[in-house]
Amino acid sequence: MEHEILMASGTDVDFMIHGLFSYELFGQTFWITTSHVCILIVMLILIGFALVVNRRMKRATKVPGTLQNIAELIVEKLDGMVHATMGKRGRGFANYIGTVFMFILVSNISGILGLRPPTADFGTTLPLGLITFFLIHITQFRYQRPKEIWEGMCSPLPAWLPIWLPINVISEIAVPISLSLRLFANVLSGTVIMALVYALLAKIAYGWPAVLHVYFDLFSGAIQTYVFCMLTMTYISNAMGDEA
Repeated sequence: MEHEILMASGTDVDFMIHGLFSYELFGQTFWITTSHVCILIVMLILIGFALVVNRRMKRATKVPGTLQNIAELIVEKLDGMVHATMGKRGRGFANYIGTVFMFILVSNISGILGLRPPTADFGTTLPLGLITFFLIHITQFRYQRPKEIWEGMCSPLPAWLPIWLPINVISEIAVPISLSLRLFANVLSGTVIMALVYALLAKIAYGWPAVLHVYFDLFSGAIQTYVFCMLTMTYISNAMGDEA
């Protein structure tokens, strides 16, 4: 009897992931889901904000207005975060870190707007982790000599005794997986909890779930954005070597 009640209560649980329409390509069926639509909405929000700010900054005044103040504050804080973590050579990565930070943050807090956070889909977080992974190793080959890279992969033993090489290779491969899974799991857990709250407590879920949205979407979303970007900057800084 208890199981029947639980099953009946869970029939209306909506995790906001639905197939909108499908198409055939090379004999395979692909679906456009709500996650794709939400990613597009987030991108349009960011692109629209960037265009408006760019137009406003071309007519910047000595006494900045509200929008100019907001734009300058965002750039200043992001540049400061990158410089504090990566040093002077981190300036070249400020645009990437800033873009990733804004995309993940807006994606995470989009649940407040009634959207399904794009970062609650592993298909979104994995590409972010892979981009960071390739950027780490491109930076490593740019700033370190092959000998230094080999010695790092054999560490903590001498380079002529590569016993730790397989373990270090596995740890490098684990970087994009851990980055993407951490972000995905934390955002998805909040999405699932909110879906259960609305489904199981629908008759009394008026007003007070806003407090949960503030935590899961705003607070936790901001924390996960910061963690992802800090780990990215730390990995890239380590790839630069000791001189960075």
